[in-house]
Amino acid sequence: MATRKLRRAGVSDEMCEQLKRHHVETCKDLLSLTAVEVMTAAGLSFRGASELLRSVSGAVAPPVTTALELWGRHSCFPTSLPALDRLLRGGLPRGSLTEVAGPSGCGKTQMCLMLSVLATLPESEGGLDAGVIYIDTEAAFSAERLVEIARSRFPERFTCKERVLQMAGRVHLFRELTCRNVLDRLDRLEEDIISTGAGLLILDSVASVVRKEFDTTLPGNLMHRSDMLGHEASALKYLAHQFNIPVVLTNQVTTHVGGEGPEGNTGFVTAALGNTWSHSVNTRLIVQYAESRRRQILIAKSPVAPFAVLNYTIETQGICIDGEDAQEASYEGTDPGLQPIRVQTEFNCNLTKPVDLTGQTQQ
Repeated sequence: MATRKLRRAGVSDEMCEQLKRHHVETCKDLLSLTAVEVMTAAGLSFRGASELLRSVSGAVAPPVTTALELWGRHSCFPTSLPALDRLLRGGLPRGSLTEVAGPSGCGKTQMCLMLSVLATLPESEGGLDAGVIYIDTEAAFSAERLVEIARSRFPERFTCKERVLQMAGRVHLFRELTCRNVLDRLDRLEEDIISTGAGLLILDSVASVVRKEFDTTLPGNLMHRSDMLGHEASALKYLAHQFNIPVVLTNQVTTHVGGEGPEGNTGFVTAALGNTWSHSVNTRLIVQYAESRRRQILIAKSPVAPFAVLNYTIETQGICIDGEDAQEASYEGTDPGLQPIRVQTEFNCNLTKPVDLTGQTQQ
């Protein structure tokens, strides 16, 4: 990635300091200069400047890999949900993007918090024994809920306060509430991943700031939004591949108008950000309502898993799958980007006594 710091591209500390005085700190900064400009900034001969440009260019160019090398590197991050892990052939794939999309209240953030706890566990207990970088764009992160999930899901491990503190200290939270802040954070996240020893990257949520800042009914906004999302996806894929870590994103829902819905309607609810974004993620898990308490996980897109449905509930210990068997269903040509999502359209209120508008209980 061109925003990589020059030190990460093999440039000496002395040369980095020399270039920094000319405001050249990243590979992109250097590669934007001509050989003559590099001569002036670095104090090198023309040949030396050309060699430096060639070296840095080669460091950021995507390497050629064989299928055999990829097969040997393939590994997964278990979710502690056996039925889901079995379908995904081990869990969430490392080195790629996994999206969890669904309406509010279906447990997207609960899933992220649960995965954060899991990542800090020792490898012998199904974890990554690593830190977590958690980018929160909705101010929805709850440290109290993180600790509650840890103590409830793994009571034997987190009986002592010291282990709880150690786990919480390995989850590094960045609260970024604008598109510009999110992009800036991603562009300099490489060094944060190294310094924190992160083995899991979470972005909760990718849609929140985008939908607030871009009104797609205005001219030009859709194009700018697509460019921004493309930059974001490129940065996330680079980080996933470069460090071979799982990257988990959450996404919201939107109403798709003009198509044939599951019940013959002309509109239905689907994942937000459009069909183009759906091709940026490697795995898409959809969470949706089944009943007032029960919910479902749909494997809507995966390079290894069939389309399947799992029932789950949200408990004190986080996400809990109902039973061990998944209901596999045929796609019938459904585009993952247009997969209909069930939402909760009403709430049942059971009042034993009617209440008047003044708040006084009627007798």
